[in-house]
Amino acid sequence: MQLSRRAALKAAAGAAIAPMINLGSFELFAQSKNNDKYSARAIQLVQQTTVMDLLNPFSLYAVIAPLAAPRGTVPRTWFNDPTTFTETNLVPFRESGINVYHIAVGTGGPSAYDETLRFLSQWNGFVAHHNDWFMRVDSPATLAAAKKSGKLGILLGVQNSEHFRSPADVDFFYSIGQRISQLTYNSRNLIGTGSTERNDSGISDFGVAIVDRMNKLGMAVDLSHCGEMTSIDACSVSKQPVLFTHANCYALDPHPRCKSDEAIKKMAATCGVMGITGVRMFVTAKEPTTIEDALNHYDHVAKLVGPEHVGVSSDIDLYGYDAMPEPLRKALHSGYKSSYAFRDKDDIEGLNHPKRFFDIAEGLIRRGYSDQDISGILGGNFQRVLSKIWSVAPPPDPNQKYG
Repeated sequence: MQLSRRAALKAAAGAAIAPMINLGSFELFAQSKNNDKYSARAIQLVQQTTVMDLLNPFSLYAVIAPLAAPRGTVPRTWFNDPTTFTETNLVPFRESGINVYHIAVGTGGPSAYDETLRFLSQWNGFVAHHNDWFMRVDSPATLAAAKKSGKLGILLGVQNSEHFRSPADVDFFYSIGQRISQLTYNSRNLIGTGSTERNDSGISDFGVAIVDRMNKLGMAVDLSHCGEMTSIDACSVSKQPVLFTHANCYALDPHPRCKSDEAIKKMAATCGVMGITGVRMFVTAKEPTTIEDALNHYDHVAKLVGPEHVGVSSDIDLYGYDAMPEPLRKALHSGYKSSYAFRDKDDIEGLNHPKRFFDIAEGLIRRGYSDQDISGILGGNFQRVLSKIWSVAPPPDPNQKYG
């Protein structure tokens, strides 16, 4: 029997003796082949763009450990104690070039509502405590202002929608800042089917009602972990652009988490955007796996539907899964089916360090992309589509009842 992801994490949290990852004490950028030496063109492109990482949990250990720990044994990290996050911790985030972080994690199961409420509330508390350094990005105006403000933008999302027990819950979670919701994680829920289920019948009637409410409020529909039929069906059901915030191309790597050409075309037809990950087993099943293999996915989507439908989504924090305490990393693995095909490493050298967006910019330059296309891929495309989705949001209804 597969352990639930949460149960596995709890076991690891009790077993792990490694200290909290100290974000201020890493030997930064050691994994970058460029080692901080980037072309003036790449540096300028990153500096001029509102750079968006459409899946970056900010700190894997700091976020996961408090969520995973049994009650009464919660480890102290900056996620549940914002006072422990210092200006020293802030430095690598500022130097990364990333302006906006979509910090979604997966919640689910019987406690999905409570878990998601706690996760979003803790992020709201963290941003409020450090409002000189961070801002919540939840509207076209705040997204446009993020880079100019000098603050780091935090975009609240969740990698599952099991916390939506009814359309009214969409309103409630919108009211506390959630702006992206992935319809399913890897398994089936009442909305649709995840990518590792045996069969996929698409979006349910309940799912149609949830998507409709998300569309009307201006909450983006994310299909990254959804199965093939659920992904394609959602593209037809949604009246707003849909996102693959963090995914890769099945044509280059037949992994269950990767998207078919048909699904990519359907997504693009909604005017959506697909964020390319740097997760090793989603990029290629072959070794060695390099940044060039990841860039092949950018090329594939750009050639298939156009570079205006491509973005970046690390699917890791600044340092990657391989930098986590090993017991916690192995416990994370144990919560997935064997079809995930984990290998000795989860990350890709050259993309597993804080300044990887500069490496991506360099790679796109080498492959002949224009400045306009590179700026779009680094963040402009996601900014465009999210601004469109969020522009439909009505003013809050003071009489709205949540339940």
